[in-house]
Amino acid sequence: MTGNALRWTGYALTGFFILFMLFDVAIKLIRLPIVEETMAQLGYPPGLGFPIGLIEAACLVLFLVPRTRILGAVLFTAVFGGAIASHLRLDDPLFTHTLFGVYLGLLMWGGIWLHDPALRALFPVRTIGA
Repeated sequence: MTGNALRWTGYALTGFFILFMLFDVAIKLIRLPIVEETMAQLGYPPGLGFPIGLIEAACLVLFLVPRTRILGAVLFTAVFGGAIASHLRLDDPLFTHTLFGVYLGLLMWGGIWLHDPALRALFPVRTIGA
């Protein structure tokens, strides 16, 4: 893949991630009943969806600013880890629930890696025998 193709593929993945997180933050901040029902199923007290939405919104703002994108991604990684732990604790289905945070992390970090040469230099893909 050429540099341009890598960059634009990365922008596309990052765009999908941003759209998903905008939706996720919005439903938490407007306090949709499904959010509270899901939080209750996970064993969390009522009303916790809103503060989690605020945390995710702060991470998203950091992620949207190019100079703080890596910090936002690191903080999002922590949020995804908490979600994974919540699903593991309840023995939720592995591929559809528990690993969803991993999928989001791969989408987020993969997008950054594809469009950021500095991150590619930090985490290069090496071929065997090269």
